Parts: sequence; C-alpha cells; structure tokens
Amino acid sequence: MKTNSDTATRKRPVNLTLSEDLVSEAKSLTDNLSGVVESLLSDFVNRERRERLQKSEAVRAAVASWNKFNSGSGSIADEYSTL
Repeated sequence: MKTNSDTATRKRPVNLTLSEDLVSEAKSLTDNLSGVVESLLSDFVNRERRERLQKSEAVRAAVASWNKFNSGSGSIADEYSTL
C-alpha cells in the first residue's frame, strides 16, 4: 500500500498557523520538523480513512439487516398507514 509520505512523491510548501513556542520546542527535538509533521499527518489521514470505512461498513450492515427484516416481516409502518 502506498503511503502519503513516500519520499518519491512531489512535495510543496504549505502555510500553517502553529504556536511559536511549540514549534521552537519541536525544532529543538528534531532536525527534520517537516518530516515529523508529514509522518504524523500521514498517520492521522490513514487512521481517519480506516475509521470512516469502518463506520461506512457498519451503516451498510445495519441497512442490510433492516432490509432483511423488512423483506421477511414487511414494513412496521404498513400496519398504521392510511395510504
């Protein structure tokens, strides 16, 4: 699987607004702040994709379960519908 932080991918500068103190402290801890931020951002994006996929799969499973119930029992609303 290709990650977002492949070194062969094209890179471009971006503007971020960050706490000056936090950036200064981070720079004192690493000589490659861009690399650290890119790695963390990649992890965040991958985690969010997985979570959204899991939520989507849960919704699909719920819909399939409801459709199965509805096809076997009919709609609950049919009993009360005046249409």
